[in-house]
Amino acid sequence: MELTVGPNQFFWSAEDWSSLYQGLAATPVDRVVLGELVCSKRLPFYQKDIPEAISTLVNAGKEVILTSLALVTLKRERKMTDELSEMGVMVEVNDLTALASLPAETAFAVGPLVNVYNEGTLRWLASRGAKRVCLPPELPLSSVKVLCATGAELGMAIEVWGHGRLPLAISGRCYHARLHGRSKDNCQFACEDDPDGLDVLTMDDKPFLAMNGVQTLSDTYASTVFQLSALRDAGVSALRLSPQSTGFANICKTYRALIDGADPSDIATRLAEIDPSARLSDGFLTGARGVDWSAATAAE
Repeated sequence: MELTVGPNQFFWSAEDWSSLYQGLAATPVDRVVLGELVCSKRLPFYQKDIPEAISTLVNAGKEVILTSLALVTLKRERKMTDELSEMGVMVEVNDLTALASLPAETAFAVGPLVNVYNEGTLRWLASRGAKRVCLPPELPLSSVKVLCATGAELGMAIEVWGHGRLPLAISGRCYHARLHGRSKDNCQFACEDDPDGLDVLTMDDKPFLAMNGVQTLSDTYASTVFQLSALRDAGVSALRLSPQSTGFANICKTYRALIDGADPSDIATRLAEIDPSARLSDGFLTGARGVDWSAATAAE
């Protein structure tokens, strides 16, 4: 089983952005998806560094993929999407409108923000040239099995969300800007103060969600530590790890150790040590609720 690093969902400084990909070159991951997924206003801060990041990763033996925006609404965003295929690497589509920007018969990947819920959708995407799909993270294991079987029939690689805060929704409105009493057009990049998203609590101070500009994320960090064997048996080809500001290179190494046969309980302990503040979950795969965590259930 392979490891894919998904696009960074958060707004980091250009220096931290570049440092992420310099560091990933030395980690045991197989491919890296980079670029701007959430907000096009962030892109100019690190856009000039993208070619160097691609070169560094390719020279390190990684496959590189560029992501499209999750929500394309402006003329400049359409132009930005049109230019993705000119970079010379595969494009990952996270908004189906991006298909119109790809040259005919171009192979592409599909990200987890596209609703791939059934075999018919997989077949249609394959007919358009899709070669790999990261399934939406809310799918249960039973659906993953069916889609992996169809993917194998189509010669399509199937990924699942392996670790990180789950992308739940994208809005036309910016939550961060509104929180600070600003308009979206004059947000002053309020999201830069929250490198892993801003925690959202319920009225009785219980952790609930996280917000990241126009994006809503889960409060918990989904983890497939205790589901690896079942996912491998289902035919999943890769786990997707989502960048975070705390110990991400070590997280990549830890999942490689898991794939190579380390004990899941030991791996869960190591993950907790890397980022003690992160609550883990795997409930979408096998639990009654997305927030459920197998280790907690086993301890009861």
